[in-house]
This record gives sequence, structure tokens and C-alpha cells, in this order.
Amino acid sequence: MMAPRSPTLEGFRAILWRPSLGLAEVAWRWSFGAAGAALVTFAFFEYLDTLPVTRGDLILLRTRHPALISQAIQHIFKGSGFRLVGAIIVLAVASAIAWIVIAALGRAATIKALLGYFREYEPLPSSDESVSSSGQCEPERWHLRSLLGLNFMRVSMTLAATVGCFAALLAGGAVTSDTEPSPGSAFLVTVCVVMLVWLAWSVVNWFLSVASVFVVAEGRDALGAMTAAVDLCRSRPGAIFAAGTWFGLAHIVAFIVATTVVAFPMGLATVLPAGVTLGGVLLVTLLYFAVADFLYVGRLAAYVAILKLPQPVVATKHAVRQQPVLDTRSSSVDPDELILGDLPAPG
Repeated sequence: MMAPRSPTLEGFRAILWRPSLGLAEVAWRWSFGAAGAALVTFAFFEYLDTLPVTRGDLILLRTRHPALISQAIQHIFKGSGFRLVGAIIVLAVASAIAWIVIAALGRAATIKALLGYFREYEPLPSSDESVSSSGQCEPERWHLRSLLGLNFMRVSMTLAATVGCFAALLAGGAVTSDTEPSPGSAFLVTVCVVMLVWLAWSVVNWFLSVASVFVVAEGRDALGAMTAAVDLCRSRPGAIFAAGTWFGLAHIVAFIVATTVVAFPMGLATVLPAGVTLGGVLLVTLLYFAVADFLYVGRLAAYVAILKLPQPVVATKHAVRQQPVLDTRSSSVDPDELILGDLPAPG
């Protein structure tokens, strides 16, 4: 009998033995991030081009007097708030739609690669192939519709969490007033509401991310995958908790190491050139994001291992002993012979 494998160790082993899995995650995430950053940059410069600057504003800006400069800036940005809000809304909607599509494609490719990695442990045919009526294996679809539905729910939850954070600011402002200022109570209410909103968003977002495994591996729809994710947490809570804990600790260690390394170029900012300092900080930040993406793929691999690897057989404390059954048809027993139960009772 093969010894049971730890899903957490399998997750770490997957990102170490198959670094291409983590590199693929880094590729699609960073490609989307770079495209989003370029889009925001272009939109910012286009917004600046719409701002009217008169000769009087240029004169006030060249005086280098703080009061005159602020007056010129107020005049330049006056009446441009509607355009700024419209640009932010357009960028947010376009980025959300692009992320829903790109994340669905990237997640389907990553999970299919993980299923191929664990295929040797599956007694049944791989989940990315189906048997046709002629008996031949045919590749299944990527179930992008269900993945798009899950990503749409993640975007909706993020939007709801953002609205909840703004509501926390309003709730904090409601407990204080000009006549009876109470900044401590306002801060406490705001922090508590934001923490509750963040906790609810984290839990739902985690279930939606785990549900994508069931969409690709078992072909479930969005709601069925959510139900399967909940059932997995109920049936294997120890393995789920162990994987989340160890990969979370690894993420914390990576964050601590990154912040410690960043402190060196920041401490030498007065000695080193500004370009060198900024480049060092940017390099360490990118390395930290890469490690975080690798750890995310490893945790996803652990969840796939929990789903696909055989569960360990747990031995009970008191084993049930099978008693031999007496066969009355055996030739060693004479049916005519008196037994103890046939004797008359004494007295």
C-alpha cells in the first residue's frame, strides 16, 4: 500500500519541481498588470491634455510662490471633476471586464496543468478527457462560462466591499459632530466596520477561488462549484486548514524578508543616487510579487491534491474482530448429539 501523501507537501513540491506552473501564473498576472498600468498612464496624460492652462496660470506657476501656485492649480482643475469621475468609471469597468476574461483563461490553464501533474495518482482517466460514444477519449471544454461567472461574482464582491469601506467612513463620521467631536469613537467605528467588510470579502473570495478547481476538474457550474467547495471544507477541514496555514506562513516570511531587504537601499538613499535606490526597491518589490504568485499556485496545487489524491485510511482505536461462524452443515457436528442447551434444567 502506498503511503498517504500530504497535500501541503505536494503543493510545495509542485512549485519546486514544476516552476513553469508559477511562471505561467506570473506571466498572465503581470501581463494584465502591465496593461492596466499603461492604460491608467495614458488616461492620466489624456486627462491632463483636457485641462485648460491660460497665460495667467503660467505666470502664477512661474512665481514659485505657494499661495499663487495653489490659486493657479485651483483654476486649472476647476470644472474638471466630472471628466475625472467619468474617466475613473470607464477605466474601472474596462479593467473589470478584461480581468474577468483573462483570469478565466489563466485559471483554466493553470488548473489543467496541475491536473496533468497529479494525473499519475488518479486511478480513473484524467479529468480533462471524456469518453465519447465511440469509446475514444475526447478533450473536454475549458468550462469558461462557469469561470466567467465565478470571476464576475468576485468582481461584484470587490465592488460591494469598496462600497462597504465608504459606508464605514460615513458611519465613523456619523458618531461625531462639530458640537460634540469624538475622533476616537469615529476612528474605532471606521476600523471595526472596515475589518468586518474585509473579513467577509476574504472568506467569499477564498471560496470563489477554490470553486474554480471544481469547475475545471469536474465540469461543475458556478453555483455547483461553490457548493462543492463548501462540502470539501466540511469533509476535509484538517487538510484545508493545514494548506492555508503553511502557505500563509510562507507568505508572511516572504513579506518580512522583502521589507527587510528594502530597508537597505532606503537607508542608503542619502548616499546612493536616486535611480539606484528606486531601482533596488522596484526589483525587491517585483521579486516579492513573484514569490507571492508562486505560493498562490502552490496553495492551489495543495487544493487539487486534496481533491485528487486518495484519502488516507484512518485506523479505528478498537478493531472489530470477526467471529468464526459455525456451519451446522459441517460433517464435524452430529445433529443427533445432545448439546448443552438440550439438557433438562436441574431440580
